[in-house]
Amino acid sequence: MSAQVVSEQLCLKSQPANITLIEPFVEELRQRLHIADELYGNMLVCLTEAVNNAIWHGNQADPHKEVTIVIRAEHHSLCCCVRDQGKGFDYNNLPDPTSPEHIEEIGGRGVFLMKQLSDMVIFSNDGSSVEIQFKW
Repeated sequence: MSAQVVSEQLCLKSQPANITLIEPFVEELRQRLHIADELYGNMLVCLTEAVNNAIWHGNQADPHKEVTIVIRAEHHSLCCCVRDQGKGFDYNNLPDPTSPEHIEEIGGRGVFLMKQLSDMVIFSNDGSSVEIQFKW
């Protein structure tokens, strides 16, 4: 990618069906920026997890609330921000989904996956905003 700055935004109503809008949004960016397959896959998983958490946990699937996704690409980094209109959560005290007492639980792996598949995850606004950074 050249030194150009690219910024894209998508606002979704907090309805679970809207999670399907993430893939075409990321795919369009992938095509424009010539993002490699591995980075594309990691971005897609991370953004899908972040938006899913924002809809279900942040906004309680309230269709009157929105989730905003902003992706900014500059030089060799991508910054993906997901914001909800919820109260946030205590992101410093999440259970470890790989520990024996949590390994068989159905949920609770979204933040873990985001941290494993990206270069950096930063929560702000009491957890109602997450910034996921990728370098390439």
